[in-house]
Amino acid sequence: MVDPAQLLANPNNWRTHNAAQRNAIRGSLGVVGWVQSCVVNTVTGHVVDGHLRIEEALSRGEQVPVTYVELTLEEEAMVLATLDPIGAMAGTDDTRLKELLAGIS
Repeated sequence: MVDPAQLLANPNNWRTHNAAQRNAIRGSLGVVGWVQSCVVNTVTGHVVDGHLRIEEALSRGEQVPVTYVELTLEEEAMVLATLDPIGAMAGTDDTRLKELLAGIS
């Protein structure tokens, strides 16, 4: 667990976060807490994943779980450019999703 004020936002972060996404992350953190760690490159000290979670931790006065990785500058850029888009390529099984959501109150 790390003080989020000690983490450096990546100057090349291209992702933006709208109000709906911020509300969703607040709701998730409020219900289940920290499930996913933020990722920080030890070479540059820059965050490569988790900028919004870090912003929320700052506003809540909480520490964040961090996974540290060692990346070259080129690898850091590749992770920053592809991590979210690769995840977004996944398809949806609507039936399974409905079943999953039916069990959540």
